[in-house]
Amino acid sequence: MTLFRTSLVLLTVFLLNACASMGDAPVSEKRAEILKMKDNVLTRLFKEKPDTRSQINAAPGYAVFSNANINLIFMAAGTGYGAVKNNATGKYTYMNMAEGGVGLGLGVKDYRIVMVFHTQKAMNNFIESGWTFGGNADAAAKAGEKGGSVEGEAYYGDVTVYTLTESGLALQATIKGTKFWKDKELN
Repeated sequence: MTLFRTSLVLLTVFLLNACASMGDAPVSEKRAEILKMKDNVLTRLFKEKPDTRSQINAAPGYAVFSNANINLIFMAAGTGYGAVKNNATGKYTYMNMAEGGVGLGLGVKDYRIVMVFHTQKAMNNFIESGWTFGGNADAAAKAGEKGGSVEGEAYYGDVTVYTLTESGLALQATIKGTKFWKDKELN
């Protein structure tokens, strides 16, 4: 029971810190920080997978999220933030995310998600509904430019999802749900 309580306390502390990751900065600074993160992630994605540039430019829209995730034995949780860009209008919808799951795992991981929406309907459904559910198995041991991770590319109907690990040490096999929702403060 002590291990469970310790895990629960650490998970709670992590989530509280992660939820406050954007701090008390003015709205304009928060938006600018999200767009800077988006630009950095896309630069890395285009370098590692050059064909994604034309895929994103031809798509109705795309999303980029920053996520921090923790796995403690049988529980997994994470939070993050990002934006969806409508390529037709140039408008951004700022969003938050939270995930929780069960399975075997141990570690902490900071990673980025890029979603390419191949139809307007898929993008609109994501912005309005925002739920995903699925399994996840990965390994990461990375700090800055050192180390490595297993990166993923997945297809969910009319959406292609790319994940890029920034840093972390994690080994996990989980079933999790992720909720994305509009950020009322930033939109």
